[in-house]
Amino acid sequence: MASKPLDNSSLDYPPLEIAYAGERLAGVDEVGRGPLVGSVVAAAVILDPKRPIDGLTDSKKLTARKREALDRLIREQALAFVVAEASAAEVDQLNIYHATHLAMRRAIDGLMPGAEYLLVDGNRMPGHSLPGQAVVKGDARHPAIAAASIIAKVARDAQMMALDIRYPEYGFARHKGYPTKQHLEALAVHGPLAEHRRSFAPVQRQLALL
Repeated sequence: MASKPLDNSSLDYPPLEIAYAGERLAGVDEVGRGPLVGSVVAAAVILDPKRPIDGLTDSKKLTARKREALDRLIREQALAFVVAEASAAEVDQLNIYHATHLAMRRAIDGLMPGAEYLLVDGNRMPGHSLPGQAVVKGDARHPAIAAASIIAKVARDAQMMALDIRYPEYGFARHKGYPTKQHLEALAVHGPLAEHRRSFAPVQRQLALL
C-alpha cells in the first residue's frame, strides 16, 4: 500500500485524496526555479511502505544537516529514486517552466522499478504519460513528495557548493544562486559566468553592458 499522506491539519487544504492504492507511487518535486545560475533539479521517489522514514517534510523547513541525514535514509530505504536536471542552457532554450517539467520527466523515466502513479508538487503535471495528480504544497502533505524535495535540494545545493569552490567571489555557498544583493553585486563586478541563465533579467542586463 502506498505511503499515507502527511498530517496537514496546520495547512489550509482539504485532506489529500489519492486515486491509487498500490506500492509504486512516485513523489516528484523540483528545486531551482528561482536562481540565476545552474540547472533546475528534479527528483522522483518511490518510498518503501515496509521501511517508513520519520521526519519527512518540505525540505525548506529542515536544516541542512537534517536534510543531508534524510537524504542518506531516502537513498538507502526507498524502493527507487532518481535525481535529474535540465541545464542552464536548456532553461534558456525552453524557459524555466518547460525546463522544470523536462527535468521532472527525466527523473520519472529513470525510476527502476518504474512508477505507476505520480504525485507532483505544485499545480501542474509535467506532461508525462503516467496517471497522477498535482498537489499544491505537496512537499508538506505527502512523504513521497517530501522525499523528492529533500534529495533534489541536497543535490542542487551540492552543485552550488562545487561552483563556490571554483568561483568563491560570487558567494554561491551562501545564496545558492538566488538573486540576493550579494549575488547581484558580484554579477555587476565580475560579470556572468557560463553557468548563468542568460534568459533571466538580471543576467541579461549585465550581458547588455559587456
